[in-house]
Amino acid sequence: MKYLMLIIVGSLLTSTDSFSNEFSAKVDTLFSTNIHKNTPGCSVGVIKDGTFIHKAGYGLANMELDVALSGDNVHRIASVSKQFTAMAVLLLAEEGKIDLEDDIRTYLPSLKNYGEKITINSMLGHFSGMADYDFISGGERGEVENGLNIHSVAGGPFRLGNEDYLTIEEFYDLVKQVPLRHAPNEKWDYSNLAYFLLSMLVEEVSGESLRQYADKRIFKPLGMTNTFFSDNPTEIVKNRASGYKPTEEGGYITDMTNLFWVGDGGLHTTVSDMLKWDQNFYNPKVGKKPAKLLELLNKPNSNFDKRGMLYANGQMIVESNGRKSFSHGGGWLGVRTFYERFPADRFSTIILCNDSSQNPREYAKQIAKAYFK
Repeated sequence: MKYLMLIIVGSLLTSTDSFSNEFSAKVDTLFSTNIHKNTPGCSVGVIKDGTFIHKAGYGLANMELDVALSGDNVHRIASVSKQFTAMAVLLLAEEGKIDLEDDIRTYLPSLKNYGEKITINSMLGHFSGMADYDFISGGERGEVENGLNIHSVAGGPFRLGNEDYLTIEEFYDLVKQVPLRHAPNEKWDYSNLAYFLLSMLVEEVSGESLRQYADKRIFKPLGMTNTFFSDNPTEIVKNRASGYKPTEEGGYITDMTNLFWVGDGGLHTTVSDMLKWDQNFYNPKVGKKPAKLLELLNKPNSNFDKRGMLYANGQMIVESNGRKSFSHGGGWLGVRTFYERFPADRFSTIILCNDSSQNPREYAKQIAKAYFK
């Protein structure tokens, strides 16, 4: 009987190893056939039960120096940053320094008088009615009615990205003036400006920048040593994955922003650090009452949906084929990212790309299909 049990256990372990190897090979094929070793690409991590079952880099971190992506490079993750901003705001609420149902102008009185109560929770959940970047500069789409429509010193619309420049303080002064797109509490409407203002809320209430506050209360407790909100355009970032975009002629050009406000984006991190964040959802460590705080982070901010998805503090919640997932994507100059978590299966995918033409959401879809076959 003892030997029979050993044979059964050994058989199960062999079967598990066989599946893991087969799955990892499929993921490797997916990326290696779509990303050339001499182009920018993606850092990839697939997590099962707290460990990587696949982790690798595909393509180059730096085209100028021919440095390959190792799977441990530091990437700017664009809007995947929002769940970290939301966690910082929820920590302020846990500390009793803010109330999520308070008007944002209670804490940021220099904001425009919107004529409506705009709650912090509505900003976290994208139903505040706040506008987006198009209200700062109409750009190629033309001027926006009621928007600020600011112009470049070179003439024409202000170019948000890497041509024109604003400091954080200058951008904040502009956002203070931006009117609502529509009245609050009407519908779900994505607003980067709302999340930027949440970073200013953290700074005003805590007396620390979002970078400092998140480092002390989120990243250090989780051991995320290569993660930070980058609010300094001239700092040196070791092991950085530079950003690129393809040209019509078939090559690439450098594609990196010179704008460094945070909250709506701006977080820099690695696949390995994202594993530590991912595991906080199963073994919570952040906050005074970690489990309760995590429950709040995962709770939808409203019942407003977007194509069948609910939004919970920087996370899209969707149920498909009987499985619930939490996810968010990000896109900015030279950046495309996606992070998806299937809590019931303790399975997650992290895809951080430094090529703006990549589609990490589609990669994640193919990875989930291969795993849940």
